[in-house]
Parts: sequence; structure tokens; C-alpha cells
Amino acid sequence: MRVNSCSAFAFLFFFCIAHADGMSVSLAPSVPPPVSVGAVVTWHPVVSGAAEGTLWYRFRVRRMGEDFSMCRDYGPESQFDWTASEHEGTYEVEVAVRDLDTGDAATASALYQVLPLAGSAPVLGNTNHPLVLYYSAPPCEAGSRMRVEFHGPDNHTQTTSFKACREGLTMNFYIAGLQGKTAYVVNQVVDTGSAIVRGPDLTATTGEVTLGFAPYSVIQGTSQTGVLLQSALEQPSLATDLNGNVIWYYVGNISFLTRPESGGLFWGIYENPGGDPSHQIVREFDLAGNTLLETNAARINEQLTAMGKRQISGFHHEARRMPDGRILVLADVEQVLTDVQGPGPVDVIGDMILALDKDLQVVWTWDAFDHLDTSRTATLNETCKAVGGGCPPFYNAAVANDWLHGNSLQLTPDGSILYSARHQDWLIKIDYANGSGSGDVLWRLGKDGDFAIESVDPYPWFSHQHDANFDFADPSKLTVFDDGNVRYASDQSAHSRGQVIELDQENRTAKMVLNADLGAYADALGSAQLLANGNYHFDVGWIRGTNGEPDCSRSLEVDALGNVVYGIEAATPEYRSFRMPSLYEP
Repeated sequence: MRVNSCSAFAFLFFFCIAHADGMSVSLAPSVPPPVSVGAVVTWHPVVSGAAEGTLWYRFRVRRMGEDFSMCRDYGPESQFDWTASEHEGTYEVEVAVRDLDTGDAATASALYQVLPLAGSAPVLGNTNHPLVLYYSAPPCEAGSRMRVEFHGPDNHTQTTSFKACREGLTMNFYIAGLQGKTAYVVNQVVDTGSAIVRGPDLTATTGEVTLGFAPYSVIQGTSQTGVLLQSALEQPSLATDLNGNVIWYYVGNISFLTRPESGGLFWGIYENPGGDPSHQIVREFDLAGNTLLETNAARINEQLTAMGKRQISGFHHEARRMPDGRILVLADVEQVLTDVQGPGPVDVIGDMILALDKDLQVVWTWDAFDHLDTSRTATLNETCKAVGGGCPPFYNAAVANDWLHGNSLQLTPDGSILYSARHQDWLIKIDYANGSGSGDVLWRLGKDGDFAIESVDPYPWFSHQHDANFDFADPSKLTVFDDGNVRYASDQSAHSRGQVIELDQENRTAKMVLNADLGAYADALGSAQLLANGNYHFDVGWIRGTNGEPDCSRSLEVDALGNVVYGIEAATPEYRSFRMPSLYEP
């Protein structure tokens, strides 16, 4: 029987304990209330009466009068950093605790007051991130919308995304895309629908960047405006301007950033080669580094077991949000196959595509072992060793066949899923039907696939490709970065290529629209992107250093004829890079 007890602790803060079968939990903040909007509070649950078992914790938050939102689903992490960055008000923070060994469970919640930062005038200040400012404005009239503009000494104006005004609530923004130790002028812009109303100019100076980053150098083209977001492997994920100046970086711990979202949000994956599935993480976070959503592979496995599905070992390569709010995540699955991909039993790593709802619950899955031919081995016979090598976590053997090595997912314009299987040299279209699909393979694009290709190139097809994307403005075209490993295996003068392919899906024909030689060979990593000006961005992700030079990467802009019109080189590998007008506009 569960009994709840609550006692007043501070103004609008209630300390609640939930008891269940002898186990109870209390929840306390690192800072007593009230705090101002934007302040970071660390929540500490304290469990008593529990057996010597494994405890998992789940954190949810709601603003009073609204529904709970998941922050971190059940896992071993026992504290949570939280901030009300959008609006003031009274919030309820909840922790649920489970003992995995006994089945005992308990829940506690606390009401916590967050005060407005702005009064009758806007306020601009610093955050815990040296390159991120915080802007708070008085309420604006409901039906209007507000954004913030800002510029530094170069007078290049950047803007945040618009936010809808809410009656009686202040408007709050993270300001990012800034160089260190630099003064910025910031002001708000309110669009009433019939007029544009500007606020006063405020000034603040950013902090100093104390981290060391690899050097960047422009190798082609002239100075341009814009942002280059980079998913780095050997340093924190970061953004630079197009001259190579650092203007943002992620302060948390992830293996790589997967995708940006509108409004200054990002997805990342943490792979822990020495950890069990509960330490394999997928996370959404904001510009200040606050975790917004997080789950782990062990928690996903509980749901997969209940659904009668195979288990996953971890997440890898891809996490991104779909337009309906669901989240696409790529995970790896292991199966020991006998006399299929080698004599006797062989551990084979496959892929599972997960669709999660807004609270990180599994709503749809696709398992490659159920839909692809397991006897078709990796085209260059790649294997994984226990740690590293670009492989996701795996547990069944010291060495495993890296059968698929999926590396990107996209919801296509017609509601299917485009899946890049690097080690099959295929792009695979899967029947998702916006969440109601069968998972059937609709077609395979690439050498020995389902399409004939029109090209004068002796080897037109991509191989070991990365980051395939349909163009939503013209769904007959897709972009892809062709690493070119199969071509390179027979011709070591071969370079990686940026490709645009026009598809006639009904008649299964493909036409090469762009096949740009990118001037270097990347045996791994990379990305491809259509730019707003009609050119293309390609990340040559991992160029191996020679003669003592470091490994590097190049982000290139290519015109419609395949000419490189802009390029910047980083003295470090990069999983992906993204050209963006600002950190708020992917």
C-alpha cells in the first residue's frame, strides 16, 4: 500500500515523500526556492528503506496546470539538473524510483516557484556558458510574437527564432552564436501582426573560452556570414563562424552530436564502450547545455521485451525529431548466426530503427534481421573489435561482423524512412507510413540494388556513404556523401564525392545530377546538405594525415557544376557538419 505525505518546506515549495513496501524517497533541490527563470537547480533524491538492489530513477516536470513532460526516463543516474528557461510559474518536479531486484517503487514530487527575471524593462545577462547570454523581456500581447536580434563589432545581425507571446508571462531567450570576450548589442523585436515594435538596445560581454580547440583555416573562397555546426569526435561538438572563430560549444558529455533542431535544440548520443546498456544514452539538449530529454538502451529494452522484440545494445549515428514530434533513433542489435556469415557461430551486428513518442516511449520498430538478407555480408568484410573503431557497443563476442553500419535516417516526403546502410553500399527505403507502416523494404538504391543508373562515370554508385537526404522542395532528388571506400580499395588515387541523384521511383531509374570530386578521400564520416542558395554543402569527415600531419576534415560548398566555391579545414575529424544561417535555423 502506498502512502503519500507532504509538508511545507518553503514558500511554494512542498517536500513530498512516497512510501511503497518499506522503500521511500525524498526530493530536495540544490537551491531553495524561489529562483529566477533561467536558474539551474540540481535535484537530489534520497532513498531510504531500500534493499541492496539496483535503483533506477525517472524525472518528470510540469508547470502547474499543464501535463507532465519527461525529462529523463528510468536509468541509474540519481540526480537531475533542471532549469525553467521559458517561463516563470510554479512547477512540480517529480522523481520515481524503482528497485530492479525487488520490484519496490516510490515517487516523490516538489512544488517549486520560479520568479520572472524581467520587470518593466528587459534584462540581459550571462549564463554558466561563457558564449551564451540570457535575455528576458516583459510580457507581450497574446497573438503577437517576439524574437531577439543581436550583433557584435562586425555589425552582422543574427536573430533567434520567433516565440509566441503568452498573456502575463515574460519572454526568455538564450542568445548564442557569439565570440568570446566580445561586447554584443541585443534588442527584442515584437511582431504584432500589424506592426514591428523594437525594444531598447542592451549590451553584454561574453566570457572567455578556456577550452582548446583544433585550428581552423579557410582553404578556398572569401569571408562569408553564417554558422558551421560541427559534430566533432576528438573535442566537444562546436560551432564556428565561416572564418573559423569558435562561437559555441556543447558543455556536456556526448560522443557526437547527431542533428540540430529549430529554436536552438540539438540531439546527441553517448556511447560507453565499457558500460552496460543502461549507460548508452540518447539526449536532447539546448544551447546552454541543459538536458531536455534523455533515455538509455536498457530502459528501451524493457519496452522492447514487453513488445516481444529483440534487445538493443546501444544507440549509434542517428537521432532526430520528426515533424509530428516523434523521434527517430538508430540502435544496434546483435545476433549469433551459425554458418551464415562465416563458418560456425558468428556474432553479427545489425540495426534497429526506433520511433519514440515525446516521452521517449517506443511506438514503432524496424529490425534489420527481420527484413534484410543476412547472408549478404559487408561489402568490404568489416568487423568490429570490443572497443572503438566506429562501432556501436556490443556484448556477445570479442569480435563481431559489422554487417550494416547504418549511419543516417530521414523521414521522406511521402512518410517512409530513408536508411543509409554503409557496409551494404545501399540506401534503403522502408515502409513507415508515418508510423503505421509494415517495415517492408520498398527499394534499395546503390550497386546491385533496384535502380538502373544513367551516368558516364565508370563507377557512378556511392559506396560506404553517409547522410542521405531527400530534397523536400523537389522529392525526386536526394543528396549523399560518397566516401568511396570500394572505389578506393581498387584505386588509391580516388577521392570522395558529393552526389545529387534524381530518382524515378516508379520506373526504378536514377540519374546523376551532381558528382563532384571533393579533392580528398575520407574513409569514414561525412555529411551532405542542400543550401538555400542552391549550392551544396559536403563534410569530408576524416582525411587521414600523412607525413606526420594530423588527421583533418573539410567542409566544402559546391556549386551546381561541382566547383568548390568555399572550403574550411579543421585539424580534427568531424562526424558531420552543418551549414546554418544561425544556431536557431538548421
